[in-house]
Amino acid sequence: MSQRKVKWGIISTAKIGLNRVIPGMLKSQLCEITAISSREKGKAQVAARSLGIPKSYDSYEALLADPDIEAIYNPLPNHLHVPWTIKALEAGKHVLCEKPIALDAEEAQSLATASKKYPNLKVMEAFMYRFHPQWLKAKALVQAGNIGQVKNLQSFFSYYNDDPNNIRNMADIGGGGLMDIGCYCISFGRFIFDAEPTRVVGLVEYDPVLNTDRIASGMLDFSDNRCSTFTCATQLMPFQSCLIVGTTGYIEIEIPVNAPTDRPTRLWLVTKDEKQEFEFDICDQYALQGDAFSTAIIEDREVPTPLYDAVNNMKVIDAIVESAKFNQWIRL
Repeated sequence: MSQRKVKWGIISTAKIGLNRVIPGMLKSQLCEITAISSREKGKAQVAARSLGIPKSYDSYEALLADPDIEAIYNPLPNHLHVPWTIKALEAGKHVLCEKPIALDAEEAQSLATASKKYPNLKVMEAFMYRFHPQWLKAKALVQAGNIGQVKNLQSFFSYYNDDPNNIRNMADIGGGGLMDIGCYCISFGRFIFDAEPTRVVGLVEYDPVLNTDRIASGMLDFSDNRCSTFTCATQLMPFQSCLIVGTTGYIEIEIPVNAPTDRPTRLWLVTKDEKQEFEFDICDQYALQGDAFSTAIIEDREVPTPLYDAVNNMKVIDAIVESAKFNQWIRL
C-alpha cells in the first residue's frame, strides 16, 4: 500500500462523524485528517482538540478554501449532501458523502451530472458496510455457489428515537427511517444480487406528529424469482439482521450494519450437511472505507461505489414511498 496519505477535511461536527467515522479514519493507513469545520463558532475547535485534528474552521467555506486539503468527508444533514458536495467539487476537492446521497433520485442524478464537470475528482456515497470483511466474505460465498442459486435476502434494521429535535426525525430535511437506515437494507439486495430490481412494493407507517416514516417494509423483485425483503423502523426495539437464502444453503450475518470495532464479527454458512462459522478479526469498517477511497485518489482509479449506484439506490427509496402511497407495485 502506498505510503502517501490523503489529506482530509471534515465539514460539520455531526455525531456520526465525531463518534464513528473520524475515529475510524484516524486509524486508517492512507487518511490524514488535517481539518474540521463547523458553522457554530468554537465547536470545530473543541472537536479538533478532542480528536487531535491540527486545524479547525468556523465555516465550511474556509475549510474548502484550504489548499492543503485534498478530500472532504460530508456528514451534513441529508438536505445539504448534494449542495455541499458540489461546492467541494467546485473547490477542487474529492468527496466522500454520507448516505443517503440525496433527498431523491432526481437530486442524486443532478449530483452525478455535476460531477462530470470534474473528471479528475472522485465522489462516493459512504456505504461503509461494503468494505467490511464479513460482507466481502458473504458475497464471495454467494459468487462461489456455496448456497446454490440465491433467491432471497431478508434484512431488518431498527432503533427507537422519537425526539423531535433530532435531525433524523425532521421530515423537511430528509428525516425518516427509509432515508436513515432503510437505504442500507435496499443496498444489501442490490449488492448481493449484483443487479437492479425491476419493480418494488412497499408499506409505510408515518408518525402523526413528526411526519416521518417510522416503520417501512418493502419487497424488491430482481426477476428470475429473486427478491429482497426488508423492514426498517425508527420506533421499534433496536435490532438488525441479514439472511441470504439460496437453493442449497443460507448465510446469516450477525451484525450487518454497525459491526463492532472492539471484538470479532461472525457469519454462518448453513447447508443441509453442516454449519460453518466464519470469524473475522477486529477491524473498523470506516477505516477500510477511508483507505479504499484514498486509494482511488492516489492511484487515480474509479471509486469502489460509483455515483450511478447511489442514484439507483435513491430510485428504489422513491419507488417504495410511491408504492405505499398508491398501494401498488412500482416498476423501475
